[in-house]
Amino acid sequence: MKENKAIVIQENPISQFLFNDSRSGLIWLVIRVYVGFSWLKAGWGKATSDAWTGENAGAAVSGFVSGALEKSTEGGDVTGWYASFLENIVLPNAKVFGFLVAYGEILVALGLIFGLLTGIAAFFGAFMNVSFLFAGTLSINPVLFILSTWLVLAWKVAGWYGLDRWALPMLGTPWMKKDHT
Repeated sequence: MKENKAIVIQENPISQFLFNDSRSGLIWLVIRVYVGFSWLKAGWGKATSDAWTGENAGAAVSGFVSGALEKSTEGGDVTGWYASFLENIVLPNAKVFGFLVAYGEILVALGLIFGLLTGIAAFFGAFMNVSFLFAGTLSINPVLFILSTWLVLAWKVAGWYGLDRWALPMLGTPWMKKDHT
């Protein structure tokens, strides 16, 4: 009987440098801070807006969803399943979603700016970008989505010049010394 042995395929030098070498941390620092400040600007605007989190909380979400639902007609920018989600889940809970979006954007921003749990922050940033894209909104969302997915891939070194340098080893990843005994 033939034994199945795993074959380890080596990283190419560019991927090795970008995603596994702490020296690439400076590249990721620039990208991380750019994306983080983009989220901070958007989130702060929402968190301080009456229509998102104030006395009229949910009004902005309701308006946004109504615009997206108009784009869901035959051949529109919003697919049927996402329009159904917006209409049946988001719209009735617009106030809750207003707070979730506003403060979620700020949390993503802080995680990226300070380099704390960078991969997780970038994942949730990309998730929000995709949500906005599904709703038919372009603006800067495609750019932020691409940069966020790269930050997710570079999670081991993207926060090297940030709090991840100390936080991730305390969590047991990725810089734990391996015991080869």
